[in-house]
Amino acid sequence: MYEFLISTSIVALAEMGDKTQLLALLLAARFRKPVPILIAILLATTINHGISAVLGQWITTVLSPEILLWILALGFIGMAIWMLIPDELGDESESINKWQKFGVFGATFILFFLAEIGDKTQIATVALAARFDSVFWVMCGTTLGMMIANAPAVFIGDKLADKLPISLIHKIGAAIFLVVGISTLVQHYFF
Repeated sequence: MYEFLISTSIVALAEMGDKTQLLALLLAARFRKPVPILIAILLATTINHGISAVLGQWITTVLSPEILLWILALGFIGMAIWMLIPDELGDESESINKWQKFGVFGATFILFFLAEIGDKTQIATVALAARFDSVFWVMCGTTLGMMIANAPAVFIGDKLADKLPISLIHKIGAAIFLVVGISTLVQHYFF
C-alpha cells in the first residue's frame, strides 16, 4: 500500500501545471464534455502507465542491483530538478483539430496518450515501478495521481488553475522526489 500512496502523491504533485494538465484544460474548454474527457484520460493514463510500470519492472531484471540503485537515485534527484522547470503546452489547437474527427473521447485519448509519452509522470512511473517492485500498485497510484490533478482541471477549467500556487506545488513535488532519491541511497548503504 505504501507504493500506491507514494505513487499517487508524487504524480498528483508532478502533474500540477504539467503539459498534460494544460491539455486537459484545453480539451475541456474546446469540447465542454467533462465525462468523456475524463474517461479518455483515465483509459489513456492506465494504458500508458501500465506499460511504463511493466518497463520499470523489466529494467530490474536486466540491470544489476548496484547500477539500478544509482540510476533510480539519480533519476529521482533529476526528477526533483525537472519539477522546478515549468511546462508549456505550445500550440495544441492544431493537434485538437487534427484528431477532432475521432470525437471527444477519441481525440482526448489520442492526444493525452501521446502527450504523456516521455513526460515526467511517465518517467516517474517507470522509476517507481523499478524502485518498489510493484507494477499493479504503482500503475494504480500514478493513474489516481493523474486523475486527482486532471479531474478538477476538466471540471473547473482555468478558473482553478489561476488560483493554485503552481510554483509551490512544484517545489513540494521536487522535495518529495529529492527525498525518495536520497532515501534510496541511504536505505541501501546504511540499512
